[in-house]
Amino acid sequence: MVVQCRVLFIFLGLQVVMMVLYHQGYHHQVSRVLNILSSSILSPTPANLIMKDVYSGLEQIQALNLTEDDLPSCPKSSPFLSGPLKVSFPLHLTMDEIAQKNPWVQMGGHYQPPNCWALHHTAVIIPYRARRKHLYQLLYHLHPFLQRQQIHYTIYVVHQIDNNTFNRGKLLNVGFKEAMKENNWQCIYFHDVDLIPEDDRNVYGCSVLPMHSAVAIDKFQYKLPYQTYFGGVTALRPTHYLKINGFPNNYWGWGGEDDDIASRIFLNKMFITRPPAAFGRYRMLKHGHDKGNEVNPKRFHLLSSTHIRWRRNGINTLNYKLLSKEQTQLYTNFTVNLGSSDQ
Repeated sequence: MVVQCRVLFIFLGLQVVMMVLYHQGYHHQVSRVLNILSSSILSPTPANLIMKDVYSGLEQIQALNLTEDDLPSCPKSSPFLSGPLKVSFPLHLTMDEIAQKNPWVQMGGHYQPPNCWALHHTAVIIPYRARRKHLYQLLYHLHPFLQRQQIHYTIYVVHQIDNNTFNRGKLLNVGFKEAMKENNWQCIYFHDVDLIPEDDRNVYGCSVLPMHSAVAIDKFQYKLPYQTYFGGVTALRPTHYLKINGFPNNYWGWGGEDDDIASRIFLNKMFITRPPAAFGRYRMLKHGHDKGNEVNPKRFHLLSSTHIRWRRNGINTLNYKLLSKEQTQLYTNFTVNLGSSDQ
């Protein structure tokens, strides 16, 4: 664990140096160096480490006999981190079964470490429609994964209920707006429902730069599909999110909105940081393209004009109808009607 912490400290130090160079104009060189470091030099091979079940050791979490004001701050490195995790998919999961395995999670999917004050305060936003089995598998893994990191968090599911084409970017804008009404979150994680994290050292807390956490997905042979990829699981501070005007609202169907927000980041003179590849590993749940989420044929045309329209298409022009807000045992659900692409 000491060696792992030293590696992570060195990696973060290098990122700070690279950030300085970036602002001096070395944009492409910095991005290339960071990607090389994250994918190779600083990434221990997961096969060389012991893999534990994501629930292993969580029974050690106990409340202290102290008032809230007297609780200590959580340590920078949680004692519950174990590194690579076994990813298995139990059959026929139910909400009650998952809730029983996560007794410290409160209604609405809220969690606060019972024995210390968390250093990270994170809202996890999941865009969703018609994938209940995937959602249950993610909740089964994600709750203990985040508890291992001693994070204060809430999981929000933004459910598109209309019969129109799926719009991931707009759903994430809705999730951001509604989550910030509930709490002054310091970090927002945008999380696809089909991606299961495989290493708890991939801490869900924001850094000084936008974070792309899904560095190595099994679907892509645990490599980045391309250098500017910013899909799957990403994180921004609210100030970053507002600065880039959030996600675009006009990508209906699969593809494009993640490249659009990456362009917004670069246009605002920021760059993307990533955890080491051995930390940012994910298993993707198998699925085909959903009905109503076909490939967006307009995505490349839209991407070509991001630099022109990003200021007037985003969180500042968001329109939707919130049909209901419900606190379930494991998450807060926002049911929304996004309207249609004609609006």
